[in-house]
Amino acid sequence: MTDQPPSIPQGTPRKAATAAWIGSALEYYDFFIYGSAAALIFSRVFFDESDPATATLQSLASFGVAYAARPVGAFFLGHVGDRFGRKKIMVFTLVLMGVSTFLIGCLPTRDQIGGLAPVLLVVLRVLQGLSAAGEQASANSMSLEHAPAHRRGYYTSFTLNGTQFGQILATIVFIPVAALPEEDLLTWGWRIPFWLSLAVAVAGWIIRRRLEETPAFEREVAEGTVPRMPLSLLFRDHWASVLRVVCAALIATVSTIFTVWALSYATSDAVGLDRATMLWISTAANATALLAIPLWAILSDRIGRKPVFLIGAVGSPLMIFAYLAAINSKSYPLIFLVGILTLGVVYSASNGIWPALYGEMFTTKVRLSGMAIGTQIGFAIAGFAVASAAGIVSPSGWLGLQGWGGVAIFTGVLCAISAIAVATARETYKTPTEHLGLDPAEHRPNATTPS
Repeated sequence: MTDQPPSIPQGTPRKAATAAWIGSALEYYDFFIYGSAAALIFSRVFFDESDPATATLQSLASFGVAYAARPVGAFFLGHVGDRFGRKKIMVFTLVLMGVSTFLIGCLPTRDQIGGLAPVLLVVLRVLQGLSAAGEQASANSMSLEHAPAHRRGYYTSFTLNGTQFGQILATIVFIPVAALPEEDLLTWGWRIPFWLSLAVAVAGWIIRRRLEETPAFEREVAEGTVPRMPLSLLFRDHWASVLRVVCAALIATVSTIFTVWALSYATSDAVGLDRATMLWISTAANATALLAIPLWAILSDRIGRKPVFLIGAVGSPLMIFAYLAAINSKSYPLIFLVGILTLGVVYSASNGIWPALYGEMFTTKVRLSGMAIGTQIGFAIAGFAVASAAGIVSPSGWLGLQGWGGVAIFTGVLCAISAIAVATARETYKTPTEHLGLDPAEHRPNATTPS
């Protein structure tokens, strides 16, 4: 018995991919504006300015709190998505993200209510993390299960393309805000990008409530084969794939180091680069990724997921070293060039094809929960890489690493783990959709590490 109908109505894959793109763009606009604010503003608004270094560390750690919450959300939302459908999760996550982000913009500052201010900030950041936990996994499942088997890489890449656009949108909104006079920036200016999320929540609800459930899930419902406890099935038969996704997802460290820590470091007193210029560099890199991601995805449909992913996993740490060196050179043309190559081109090789690579490791019955749990644990580690990097450049260093070179080495170690996890995985780009997640020899769920 297959877990997907043999044919998919013409136009449905494009509709599902477009819906995933739009929703992810709106969702991650909300998620990423927090990163910009944490790097540039929150250390002076919500944390104790008497010790700037500690305040910066706390602000960047608050960015990572959402990543710690994401694995928790993944267990719950993964279960719901595999038990009751992808569409419900896609609507819920977008509304939750929009509302929690809007409320961040309404928070009183530390000067107004003291220590309660950072507590409330962290609570709302946790809600952002819970929302993000189910967003990409549900959107990826939706687009993969609607896609033709020979174009799964291309159609699932729309989710990550939308994520990149959301980051561009967040950065563009923050550029004029960052250029405000200091007093205006720290009083009301920083709130505007967060308030705009109310429109995001409304738009997201309108877009995603019209989505159709995937044929694969609808067939399970019709045949009565939807598992009552997807997580039990996942950890019984697919635990190795979950572990592999956790390790592979550490590649996200490249993104968090580039977009958050490097931004904070470049605009700190130690380096002194212009805030608005550095935001434009991030925008240019992400704009390049909008073009690179679908091209890498198309290539993965032709030559396989593994070689394309490994280009990004091996090349990204080398490019991060070059990017941080460029920042220390204080040459804006060099920073622009290396930044675009790092995040826009090389990292996009891994970033653009992981939705297909990870999703193809699981059957329909546990695909959403498998991707959600695996990625969110990996992303949690990547999120706290920002705080780890801040510790590395502190006077005492961290784990024997010190300075921006230590940050590059730290990033390289996590990328190496990701590369090994994928290099030892099974290639799946030619596997029929109905056979995904099954042992090819025995045609049963894979219970051991793929070779």
